Amino acid sequence: MSERIAFVGVGRMGANMARRLKESGWDLTAVYDARPETAAALAQELNCAHARKLAEVTALADIIFTVVTDDKSMARIFAPKGDSLLVGARGRVFINCATVSPATHVAVEKLAAKAKAASLEACMASSINQARAGTLYLMIGGKQPVFEQVKPLLTKLSDEGKLLRYIGKAGQAAQVKALVNMVMNINTAGLAEGLGLGAALGLDLKTLLEVFSQTGANSRVLATDGEDMLNRDHACFFSAAHAAKDSGIAYALGQQAKLELPLAKAALSQYRKLVKLGLGDLDKSGIAELTFKGRGPKKAASPKK
Repeated sequence: MSERIAFVGVGRMGANMARRLKESGWDLTAVYDARPETAAALAQELNCAHARKLAEVTALADIIFTVVTDDKSMARIFAPKGDSLLVGARGRVFINCATVSPATHVAVEKLAAKAKAASLEACMASSINQARAGTLYLMIGGKQPVFEQVKPLLTKLSDEGKLLRYIGKAGQAAQVKALVNMVMNINTAGLAEGLGLGAALGLDLKTLLEVFSQTGANSRVLATDGEDMLNRDHACFFSAAHAAKDSGIAYALGQQAKLELPLAKAALSQYRKLVKLGLGDLDKSGIAELTFKGRGPKKAASPKK
């Protein structure tokens, strides 16, 4: 455990991964976030440096996790010029956990290699509680020797390696993650429609949930989101905005493959509608606000003539 570990992007996922590794005995040396106050608070909690610049992160660590929002954020932190994680990056390993396009992961691997560094994608199919407990389902893409080098570290985030899967070359883990989230988002949209229709028919929704759970309507989404849809409890674990972004990545892959994906397209449309309505910060279960009668944003009354 002699390697120095740093995190770039310490929102709820990144911060809880950092806490987990610190508790597991790893040397956490620095954290960075686009919101300095967030990084400062975590640095104080974990007794590590609050890096103000990306190049400072690279100088203070051997292995750097990135947990940022989107392709644009990845391009910024791995910029070929200016303040960047690539400054002085020789010998460093970047482990990139954000859900971004496969092409971005491929590009980052090339940029890292040019800087005499290495990169992996470690795509996560879990949420905040799993990040804190070290039980993330991790899908790894990149060069296998690099994976083997950092595998002891990744096992501490994936239930001692039980939930750790090497998928293949750069970009392939991101492809799998896009498909995971595409299917999850379709299932979530379908559940919202089933429950919304059940409510409109006057059915007992608790009974409906129980019947769903024992039949072909069952899914993991039923367990994570069903009650929340009934109770309108959309506290955010995985936001509607992220669902829109991830479904968009998957749909773009479908277009590149020249496939028709009508269900993915419909789910994407619903999540984009949530974002357009200003509800993107809700949990993905908030899609039920579009299907239950009487829910969702209220339309402004027409002015009287």
